[in-house]
This record gives sequence, C-alpha cells and structure tokens, in this order.
Amino acid sequence: MRTLHVGGEAIQSSMRLSDPFALELDYTRCMTSFFLFHPRPRRALKIGLGGGSLVKFFWRRLPWLRTRVVELDERVVAVAREQFHLPPDDARLAVELGDGAQALAPECCDLLVLDAFADEHPPAALVSQAFFDAAWLALEEPGAMVMNLMDDDPKLDERLQRIERAFGGTVLALPALHDPNVIVIALKGAPPSVPWDALAGRAHALEKRYGIPYPRYVPRLKRMNRYDAQQLFIGPEAA
Repeated sequence: MRTLHVGGEAIQSSMRLSDPFALELDYTRCMTSFFLFHPRPRRALKIGLGGGSLVKFFWRRLPWLRTRVVELDERVVAVAREQFHLPPDDARLAVELGDGAQALAPECCDLLVLDAFADEHPPAALVSQAFFDAAWLALEEPGAMVMNLMDDDPKLDERLQRIERAFGGTVLALPALHDPNVIVIALKGAPPSVPWDALAGRAHALEKRYGIPYPRYVPRLKRMNRYDAQQLFIGPEAA
C-alpha cells in the first residue's frame, strides 16, 4: 500500500500497488454514489487532485468521460504522476495548476467533484456561499456536484446549509461506510424523489458493473435525508 500525506498525518490518498486503478479508500468509493442519480456524466471537473484515485478510476472505467482537474500545488501533481500511476494528459484527461475557486464557469461540466483540503480542513474559498452558487451555475442540467466533507467538522451543518441554498434544497448526504467522511451529492435537474425499489435496482446493476457495494449505500441514505417507506426525497417540494 502507498499513501499520500500532505502537511499532516491524515491520509489524502491510498493506492494498492497490485491494483493502482482501484478505489482503495472507503470514502472514495462512496463518492461514486452519484452514479445512483447521475449515471453517465459527460464532462467532469475535479478540484483537488491528491493521489488521483477518482481521476484514475474515471479514466480507466468511464472511457466516454472527459475530465479536467485543477490542483493548486505543483508538488501534488508531480507526486501523483511519479508515485500514484496518474496517466499522462490525453484527449480524456487534462490536469492543470490553478486555484479551484477560480475554475468554475457557467455550464462547464455536468459532474463537479470537490475533494480539497488544506491543513485537514477545506479551504474557505471552496466552502463559501459564493462558491456554491457558482457551482450550481457551473453544472449543466442534469448534473451533480459531489463533495467530500468530514463528519467531525464543526461547521458541517453550516456548509450543508450553504449547499442547500445554492441548489434549492436538492441535496443528499451519505455517511461513508467506514471512513469518517460525509459525501454530499447536490443535484441539478433531478426529480423531487426516487422510489426505493428503483434505487435498489440501480445499485445492484452498478455493483455488477464497477465492483463497488452500492446496495450498502442505499439504506445509509436514510441517515441524513428525508424519506418515507416508498421513496427517498431529493427536492424540498417532495416533502
């Protein structure tokens, strides 16, 4: 196993040397739960590279997806290339140095993935109301923003409320199975609710395709979201 640490003991990325394109950490697998609601993204923008686990997964398993990555620290890019098997740029992958807070443009992607930390906390510019408002504008419709947060973040509720304001309440939160992470999925152009039997069917099909335990994620959506016996509520108008 090879792990990446940036400025502290927290693990930023892990890679199994015998399977470098697999998603080794639980929370990275959970981040792909956006597939349950947005199954075939076309253009992804990833802010924060780390060891490139999700980027490599996209590159290997989603050949139709074009991914742009914005990373602030050139050393992180170098380490991902040299030590974590990040592929070179090609027609489907572009990695650039820059400030993720300045990377958004209207309808620049239909999948926005946020996994950026500084000193074990998300940078203030990436959790501001202005940023989340810009994130909504950056998404094509239908589209999804997926964000990694920590369950012990004292400002977790505040950050979730900002995302809900930007996305009109169309936001889901998924606690990771094992890691201390909360995965936030904010949707644009989604239906107000999804039946549980439809989610279960999608989860089993996705597990067969990608080898990730999506059926275990479906019941965990009851932890932090509104639902009844028949359906998971996504939009506020569904309550």
